[in-house]
Amino acid sequence: MALPNVETRYLFFTGKGGVGKTSLSCATGLVLADAGKQVLIVSTDPASNLDEVLGVTLGQTPTAIPGATGLYALNIDPEAAAQAYRERMVAPYRGVLPPAAIQSMEEQFSGACTVEIAAFDEFSKLLGDPAATAQFDHVIFDTAPTGHTLRLLTLPSAWDEFISTSTGGASCLGPLAGLEKQKALYAATVARLSSPMETTVILVTRPEAASLKEANRTRNELADLGVRNMHLVINGLFFTPNHEDAIADAMSSRAAQALAQMPEALAELPGTTIPFLPRGTVGLESLRLMTHAEIPAVPENANGIPHTELPSELKPLIEEIAKVGHGVIMTMGKGGVGKTTVAASIALALAKRGSRVILSTTDPAAHVASAINGAVPGLTVTRIDPEVEVAKYTREVVEKAGKSLDASGLAMLEEDLRSPCTEEIAVFRAFARTVHSGKEGFVVLDTAPTGHTILLLDAAEAYHREVMRTQGDMPESVRELLPRLRDKDYTHVLIVTLPEATPVHEAERLQGDLTRAGIKPFAWVINQSLLASGTKDPLLAQRGAYEVPFIRRVVDGLATRSALILWFAEAPVGLAGLSQLFS
Repeated sequence: MALPNVETRYLFFTGKGGVGKTSLSCATGLVLADAGKQVLIVSTDPASNLDEVLGVTLGQTPTAIPGATGLYALNIDPEAAAQAYRERMVAPYRGVLPPAAIQSMEEQFSGACTVEIAAFDEFSKLLGDPAATAQFDHVIFDTAPTGHTLRLLTLPSAWDEFISTSTGGASCLGPLAGLEKQKALYAATVARLSSPMETTVILVTRPEAASLKEANRTRNELADLGVRNMHLVINGLFFTPNHEDAIADAMSSRAAQALAQMPEALAELPGTTIPFLPRGTVGLESLRLMTHAEIPAVPENANGIPHTELPSELKPLIEEIAKVGHGVIMTMGKGGVGKTTVAASIALALAKRGSRVILSTTDPAAHVASAINGAVPGLTVTRIDPEVEVAKYTREVVEKAGKSLDASGLAMLEEDLRSPCTEEIAVFRAFARTVHSGKEGFVVLDTAPTGHTILLLDAAEAYHREVMRTQGDMPESVRELLPRLRDKDYTHVLIVTLPEATPVHEAERLQGDLTRAGIKPFAWVINQSLLASGTKDPLLAQRGAYEVPFIRRVVDGLATRSALILWFAEAPVGLAGLSQLFS
């Protein structure tokens, strides 16, 4: 099995959640290290699972991977980076300003924007400063799902332009003099990203229509950023020559159809195809299997799916939620686990019961409208569009604050609003406004992948502390956001996962993060189970047997309520396809 041919020093693995970016970036790094290269793998995902895949606890400095000479890895920890950034900005004033002023400064630096720029600073050092990674022949970036990654890759240009055009002395992140020092680093980061001699971006996708569509959107946006050196990897291709098993036949047919309809520009990229693997890709032994030319042999007893008590279907959970009559339903979890599908099916089921429902998303790469693909009485489909929200927020601030400013002051205000921080604030306020809409009916929110969602919830806590501290003039939706999220009768959080190691373990960490924020999940949904599908195909049955311990972990140890959704022969898209989940 061929992995992408690597010639550049820097590699970015990006794509829709759940396509296998981490496994492929680690397998590629392992191949290079086994060939005698010094390799550093860096995760930019706030919900990184690099530790689990490589089997070692990672920090913010390169850690050697046992059993793989020359291979090192690190996680960019957004919270740790933000703490270091805050201290760097506040430390010079300790002992100079009164304690109350210091506390006020620390509060100012507690928002999601500070987390973003701090994590971005760490990323810029690794890409823009060759001395930071001088000991390595290759640096591999395992990125967050597409929407978050595109935000990361546009930040060098955004901050570089903001610093260049700013005439004021401060921004939402503190004195511009501090940011000015980073200007050369940001410029170098922009240049390195767009240099085909130095950087290759590997677009990872599955042989599925939505995944290929996302890969093509990414290709277009990267091209707009000046990135031309791209390679396409189609991961998990399943093909069966016979038509004796309905599930196997459907999986094979869907893949063939999706590939046949692949956008022409995407198909023209140099590419690599990796076949469907029936086992997980956690640990060095499993990663090395990915590099074999043959699929691992299927055991003779692969058809013997072990007996296990399966959890209930989705319908009872929907019935319990429907009794409340209003509120917010949020689907959360790792990218690629089917949050959008589950959210769309719940919204459809509630609308069919006569409820007024809004289906929306906080994920910049989500496709809730295409999941429904039709008009339903009582159901409104929206999305939180960052560009629209920034324009709306900017207009509100200028109209409100601009009245009392002279021309110079107004110019400084408009300049500050051009900061990339404005997008974080605008999107957060839109999120709060959407949650507020649950007073009048049901709001079903398909959230961004775990890391981005946790940052959004952290922002809710930061805003809540600021409201409590200042009793300032904030919209009711923002003031009431955290109490509403903590109200189990108002907000029902569904943790969505797949019956696999990494999605379940990441979901377990998510549940811990939610608990610390005072938010108790309502239920867990285990999606796309081959075990529950009843397939008799030897390869797919082996995969079904692999699911058992992860289903048991959720049902017996993690969830107070749970539902299992099988892998459907008919794709769960459109009104008929989605209805399968709750019929």
